[in-house]
Amino acid sequence: MYRLSMAIPVLRLASLVGSCSGQLMKLSADLIQMSDSFFCVRLENDLTFGSLYYIETASVYLAVRRRGFNVSALRYEDLVARPLDMCRVILEFCHLPVSLAQLAVTAFDQDSQRNSRNAKSRLRRFKDPQLTPHKKAQLNELLKKFGLPLIGESDILEGTLYC
Repeated sequence: MYRLSMAIPVLRLASLVGSCSGQLMKLSADLIQMSDSFFCVRLENDLTFGSLYYIETASVYLAVRRRGFNVSALRYEDLVARPLDMCRVILEFCHLPVSLAQLAVTAFDQDSQRNSRNAKSRLRRFKDPQLTPHKKAQLNELLKKFGLPLIGESDILEGTLYC
C-alpha cells in the first residue's frame, strides 16, 4: 500500500493529509458507513495507511463471515511461497477444475497492470519503509484496538484457506 500511495497522487495526498489529522480517515469511514470513530486515526507513520487498509478489509471480511456468508481469506505470503498448491486449494474451494492450477500460476508471471501507474516496474522504484520497534508498537496498538492479530503473531483469520 505504501508503494501504491507513492505512485498514485490522490493516495499520496490522502496519506500526507492523514498524517496531519485523523479526520480524513473518518471521512472515508463515513463513506463506507462504518461507525464514526472507527477509522478516526492519524497516520502516524508511513506504514499506518496500509495497516488501516488491512484492518478495514479484515474487519469487513470477519463481519461478512459472522453474518453467515461462506467466504474465505487467503494469505498473500502463502500464495507467493506455494503458488501451485494455493491455486489448487482456491480452485477446489470455488468448485472449479483443479487441473487449471498450473495455468493460474502462469498468469501470475504477467503484470496485469503493466500499462498503468500500478505496474510492477513503476512500484519497484519505491523502497519499502522500515518497520522500526517504534512503528511496530504504534501499529500493534492500532491492531489491538480492532481486535486483530498483532505483528509477529499468527495472522491467520478464521476461514482462511491454506495448504
